[in-house]
Amino acid sequence: MTFAIAPDVIESGNERHRGALAEDYDALGRQLARRGIAIEGMTTRAMDFAVAVPTWGVGTGGTRFARFPGPGEPRNIHDKLEDCGVIQQLTRVTPTVSPHFPWDRVKDYNALRQEAASHALGFDAVNSNTFQDQRGQRLSYKFGSLAHADRATRMQAVEHNLECIEIGRQLGSTALTVWIADGSNFPGQSNLTRVFDSYLESLRLIYDALPKDWMVFLEHKLYEPAFYSTVISDWGSSLMAALELGPKARCLVDLGHHAPNTNIEQIVARLIRARKLAGFHFNDSKYGDDDLDSGSVDPFRLFLVFNELVDAELRRAEGFAPAYMIDQSHNVTDPIESLMASAMEIQRAFVQASLVDRELLQVVQDGNDVLLAHRLVKQAFITDVSPILSEARRRKGGAIDPIGLYRASGYRGHKTRERPPVEGTSAGIV
Repeated sequence: MTFAIAPDVIESGNERHRGALAEDYDALGRQLARRGIAIEGMTTRAMDFAVAVPTWGVGTGGTRFARFPGPGEPRNIHDKLEDCGVIQQLTRVTPTVSPHFPWDRVKDYNALRQEAASHALGFDAVNSNTFQDQRGQRLSYKFGSLAHADRATRMQAVEHNLECIEIGRQLGSTALTVWIADGSNFPGQSNLTRVFDSYLESLRLIYDALPKDWMVFLEHKLYEPAFYSTVISDWGSSLMAALELGPKARCLVDLGHHAPNTNIEQIVARLIRARKLAGFHFNDSKYGDDDLDSGSVDPFRLFLVFNELVDAELRRAEGFAPAYMIDQSHNVTDPIESLMASAMEIQRAFVQASLVDRELLQVVQDGNDVLLAHRLVKQAFITDVSPILSEARRRKGGAIDPIGLYRASGYRGHKTRERPPVEGTSAGIV
């Protein structure tokens, strides 16, 4: 019998924090009331917020040089669902998982869907993989996939994406995320126009195969592994492709896939205006595509992204329905702890952005009161909404202190004994 954290363990753990939380919650409520904000409304918003976790995220990541396996890491999709279920059980903010194929391939996807439901999980967007060769693959993606110079290789990549759509349909997903590593490392290696045309030709075949209620999320990346040019290198290339493909194609924003010092929140605003924002892969970075824990380096940037998202939500921007997902690589931490911490930081940024007085902000913006406009936004960011997040978790049956309770439960130790180490885990940087 496999180990699981029992509900009474959560209740017992919460009891130790209940008094302190009540005091902090009441104090924050009085503070917000002076600003004309009802704390109960914010708690409801926190309870309604959700972000998906990636199945690959519960495994140990690595660098270009090495990967150091962690104890009790998942060996397959079944173990991954167990770990994702614990994250949802304790945080109550991650009710869906985003699977990756062929890493998560099984024989019976209807059974897998039922297995996920037993962990109180559903499936978010499915992810295809044409950035690495798989065992038994006929043609190599070393020099590209959907934009490869060889049509047969392109069609192989198309067929894989069509398989992902069929798998996703069985799992109850309604979106396909496509990221390719196609590009060039040397000037002259590729015709920059022709590879983009080949990509669009391939994507058109995938797009036309989408079920009626599906979307395809186009993910861009500035560099790596192609260091001179990547086919879908920025939000402009992604937007061009999405516009050409049609209304079911939208642009996915990974916070680490931009040039240094890029104003990501402005990109978000532009994509919202174009009705082409698909959603997010949340993470953080210091130097490039570092895939660090969300909010660990630049929480203000994460907040500013949500400032644009909440603004679009409250003004009912046309076509606004973003998909939120975490995409990180956990190289030196317990992946479950990192994903819980990140989910809470993302939820924190959402609630903080919800505190901005939008009506007053517009007045001072129209009056060119630069400093007051900035202070209104900054005031929301520096407000510690931890009591709201904790209370939202408690009301939904989660843990007031998810990481503390997770550690006290001994979950990782139990899984280390249940899961013998294996070579070649399917986790890694994506």
